[in-house]
Amino acid sequence: MSDRSSKKSASGRGANRGAAGGSARLRELRELLRRADRAYYVDADPIMSDPEYDRLLAELASLEAAHPELDDPDSPTRRVGGEPIEGFETARHAVPMRSIDNTYSIEDLEAWIARVTGLLREAEAIGEADDPVLVCDPKIDGLAVSLRYEQGRLVRATTRGDGEQGDVVTENVRTIRGVPLRLEERGSSTTPPAVVEIRGEIYLPDREFARINAEREAAGEALFANARNAAAGTLKLLDSRIVASRRLAFSAHGRGEVVGRMQASSHWEFLAAIRAWGVPVEPLAVQARRPKDAVKAVETFAEKRRGLGYACDGMVVRVDAFAMQEALGSTSKAPRWCIAFKYPPDRATSRLLEVAWQVGKGGTLTPRATMEPVLLAGTTVRHATLHNIEEIRRKDIRLGDRVEVEKAGEIIPQVVAPVVRERTGSERPIEPPAHCPECKGPVEQEGPKLFCVNPECPAQFREKVKWFAGRGQMDLEGFGEKLVDQLVDARLVTHFADLFLLSKEDLLALERIGETSAQNLLDAAAEAKGRGLARVLSGLGIRHVGAATAKTLARHYADADALRAASAEELEQLPDFGPITAAAVAEYLHSKAAGETFRRLAKAGIDLSSREHRPGAAAASGPFAGKTVVLTGELEKFTRPELTERLESLGAKVTGSVSKKTDLVIAGADAGSKLAKANELGIEVWDEARLLKALG
Repeated sequence: MSDRSSKKSASGRGANRGAAGGSARLRELRELLRRADRAYYVDADPIMSDPEYDRLLAELASLEAAHPELDDPDSPTRRVGGEPIEGFETARHAVPMRSIDNTYSIEDLEAWIARVTGLLREAEAIGEADDPVLVCDPKIDGLAVSLRYEQGRLVRATTRGDGEQGDVVTENVRTIRGVPLRLEERGSSTTPPAVVEIRGEIYLPDREFARINAEREAAGEALFANARNAAAGTLKLLDSRIVASRRLAFSAHGRGEVVGRMQASSHWEFLAAIRAWGVPVEPLAVQARRPKDAVKAVETFAEKRRGLGYACDGMVVRVDAFAMQEALGSTSKAPRWCIAFKYPPDRATSRLLEVAWQVGKGGTLTPRATMEPVLLAGTTVRHATLHNIEEIRRKDIRLGDRVEVEKAGEIIPQVVAPVVRERTGSERPIEPPAHCPECKGPVEQEGPKLFCVNPECPAQFREKVKWFAGRGQMDLEGFGEKLVDQLVDARLVTHFADLFLLSKEDLLALERIGETSAQNLLDAAAEAKGRGLARVLSGLGIRHVGAATAKTLARHYADADALRAASAEELEQLPDFGPITAAAVAEYLHSKAAGETFRRLAKAGIDLSSREHRPGAAAASGPFAGKTVVLTGELEKFTRPELTERLESLGAKVTGSVSKKTDLVIAGADAGSKLAKANELGIEVWDEARLLKALG
């Protein structure tokens, strides 16, 4: 054997060993990340930090790209979301998802327990001297869903809908890290049945609600009124990648259809079983063996619920034994064996002294009430939101009014209404400002909200820089809030471009910045220069331009110069652009401030060309131009992202679901339900050979 042949053989053996090592590491990472999800969401005992989790997830994604033959649809990397879909299908519930009757007083709760106990004694389900065992679950204020597992694998997630049928939101629910994609088995005693439907609540934790509203404010978008509305709106988004970014949570509280052996004979045992399978359940659920224990649990939880970190408006009290639930049955609307005790909202009254208009990152002017101090939900409150000028006018809230104050979703104090009967005649109307309270620039009203339209407003700048440097925008690693505050306070950053012109000496002059840290920051800034036009647009805080809108602009314009030449009429023709968005974006792009911003960014070395640009002329005459395409099954020559990018560059729109609007389905090996639906609808189907021929 020649030296060259020997080297080639050795190289092949090394590659094989490398591939084997890579696949072993891949499997190790999947298992480690699944254990991390369980530790965090089920056991409440994290085994790694968020940055460490993100690092391992990125490593796993890299290995999966290198080993497409080891694809796993239930990999932790699939939780980032897939391509947008055109709409939701509906599915009928195997077991109806009924609503629950409510009660608002301890007396009514005691009467319900007595009534249920009497019915069970009449049915001889319990003895004359016995009481039913009850379970009290915290009632999370979220969106009810049913998760269907077959052979331990999540196959469908459905909203409650009208109780008989709901929307299928499987792709969105798969992005929720607390929802196991496969149920765990820890010995034969914990083997899930062939089919089990686990029902629970999808909700938005307080910290994520605050983060999302801050991001929406920075983008000039309307804020969510409360966490429940935000969760419900998120779950119905057509782009699961956005759903993944919202970081929804899940907690199980019941069951639907069960096919096969299920050892649990009560709700309490069912909760223990699904927790063993890796499903999050509420740790504050209480088993009550006597009526007075249930009442005590409800009364005690009234205070506990305030510090949970998510909205919880009551407790569900239910008969524990499934056999007793069957004996009690249901009315046409609700089961007889459970009831929801709802706590009254935390509300107090105070005197409205003053209204200040705060300027947000997107220029939004938000009215903030200053009141006489009042105790609300265990804390002293002096400030509350008034939402916007139209809300003030609609409720006729006046300075000097006695007002009712409530905590919205137990997070944000808000002025609910004036106490009109206590007016003296000295109260004064609340007038909106004609000029920005920070920069004295012009103020305009758009819909119910007021905006400072001066892009150089200093009140907006500091927060805009933090947004610009953050993840998802320019991703300047290390440029957190504290560092940005230091840079702005020291006048080292007075424009976005200044972030990329910092010297090591500038950084070393700041507190707690050493040689290594300074160099890391400079390296991060240098790397961020090449992010491209979409990331720059997303980071500038242009009103109505978030990540999705920025990508749309970047797909249609090759660089910043081409974009700035576009008229409002041209922009209005883009997908998802209406006249208001098009006019606002065009107004900014054609402004002197925008010209100066792009000029300074370019001078600082920022690449303002588009990574996503799809030249329309190149795609105008091809076989994919204007076609809506769906990919399904396994392809030999392409990964799914590679083929999606290739087809989009040729003018196609690649979506995730088959519908009447679909023009073409490309089916690889093991194509499933999407292929069946395409055949049912008479949609054209290509195999990989025909695809390759069309691609030349």
